[in-house]
Amino acid sequence: MSYEKPFSGLKVLDLSQGFAGPYCAELLTQYGADVTKVEPPEGDWGRGLGLIYGDQSTISMTANRGKKSIVLDLKNDGGQAVAHDLAGRCDVFIEGFRPGVCARFGLSYDDVRLVNPGVIYLSISGFGQAGPYASEPATDTVLQAFSGLMSINHGNDDIPHRVGHYIVDCVTALYAYQALSSALYARRDETAGRLIDCSLMAAAAALQTSKIADYHLEGGPPAENNAPAGGYSTQDGFIAVTLVKEEQYKQLCLALGQPALADDPRYLNFASRAAHMDSLGPAVQEIMLQHTTAEWTARFREAGVLCHAVADYGDWLADPHVVATKAFQMMAQPGMPSVPLAQIPGTAPIDPDDPGQQAPMLGQHSRQVLTGLGYDKAKIEALAAEGAVRFGPEN
Repeated sequence: MSYEKPFSGLKVLDLSQGFAGPYCAELLTQYGADVTKVEPPEGDWGRGLGLIYGDQSTISMTANRGKKSIVLDLKNDGGQAVAHDLAGRCDVFIEGFRPGVCARFGLSYDDVRLVNPGVIYLSISGFGQAGPYASEPATDTVLQAFSGLMSINHGNDDIPHRVGHYIVDCVTALYAYQALSSALYARRDETAGRLIDCSLMAAAAALQTSKIADYHLEGGPPAENNAPAGGYSTQDGFIAVTLVKEEQYKQLCLALGQPALADDPRYLNFASRAAHMDSLGPAVQEIMLQHTTAEWTARFREAGVLCHAVADYGDWLADPHVVATKAFQMMAQPGMPSVPLAQIPGTAPIDPDDPGQQAPMLGQHSRQVLTGLGYDKAKIEALAAEGAVRFGPEN
């Protein structure tokens, strides 16, 4: 065990698909855990989302680096038997099915703890294990809509917009990893296992706690809390400005060349400015169009106003600070050209020559995993013949 790889030796069985569960397991991998990913014959559905190269997508590559992939048909008795053997030997069991599905495979928490009493069992679902919507399917977009996140993400068109990244999936993975890490820490003094219920709904709620409190206290959609912060068009692009203290509004007005805006009684504090953004916002926007993004950036920084040009991913990847801090490492993936991999905060620097940073191809390690269970060649071939297991490359 080390600070870099504190979960070295930890055996994780990952039956989840998509992004939330797999990315949680990926974080365990990056901290040293040995993660076996069980996929159906058609593969994790995350392999078919986004930009696809062969049997890999950028989404599945991001969420599955360093894992071993075994293909099991859990509708087949032989496939279930293999899964049961794996479940009996793991420290952590992760599943992302709707409630009740694992029970049909004999892999519910109650089933697994009969043969593995100390297992830490993580269930990730859309709406949780109980409640009126527990059996309903859910995705990141569904929870963005259901949780109110889309309702607060709108522009001047007043149309709710989906956040352009799977943010609910991401925070679900992070909260799940946090819960697992805490349970594993407690296991130093515990012998019993633990069931952890982590839903996309609960994660979306935790993510938005302050905004939901605002809504409750104001009796409606919360006002902006630091108006006139936001994104503005310039002569040649876009710039974002923000305020965190009252005195910064005066600094902004002076940088804009509009000291009168600082003295206007409608704009005396954050609350009054939020109430009058219908007049203040357009006024600021009109002024912003008079200069380029670079010119505004220089002015605002000299005045102590927090700002930054709105960059795209290409701008960001090429930025000198991003390059100097090695925030990304270029690395080839099986069947995919070299891609920039983000350095996960707090982990050891990515070694681009480390095969453990590669995401597995479908069924790439099926034979290796079965051999590790003690199955002989005849048994492995029999399982393959009945369709219980399938092999990918390197088998």
